[in-house]
Amino acid sequence: MRTRTRFTLWSVAALLGLGMTLANPSQAAAPGGAAANAPGGGGRVSFAEDVFPILQNRCLECHKAGAPGLAFSGLNLETYEGLMQGTRFGPVVVPGNAMVSNLNVLVEGRAGIRMPHNRKRLTACEIEILRNWVNQGAKNN
Repeated sequence: MRTRTRFTLWSVAALLGLGMTLANPSQAAAPGGAAANAPGGGGRVSFAEDVFPILQNRCLECHKAGAPGLAFSGLNLETYEGLMQGTRFGPVVVPGNAMVSNLNVLVEGRAGIRMPHNRKRLTACEIEILRNWVNQGAKNN
């Protein structure tokens, strides 16, 4: 009986905490706070500050002028405009929809190939940043 009482008290405490979050969502996940950087945090993602550094460190080796990824696919990741132009085969980013954006499909490994090709996978945090950025409209911010 005592275990059941503890469980009930914890359940009530958890629900009260959830109620406080729902009553005042501005305190739950303020943009730029710790929740903004946590996976699933949903904070505002910046192309210049969050996305481009990932592309520089993980993708530009192959997807820049004179590199094999650009020669094969036509995808130039040196600029926002190059990313949004896509490849010779079509767009890479569908603003607002990371589920169908080829950028996300490829880095998440949901296709026959995974990017970066023959390199270390992106971290879960890097993938989440790209996913959030696309879902937020893939803005040049």
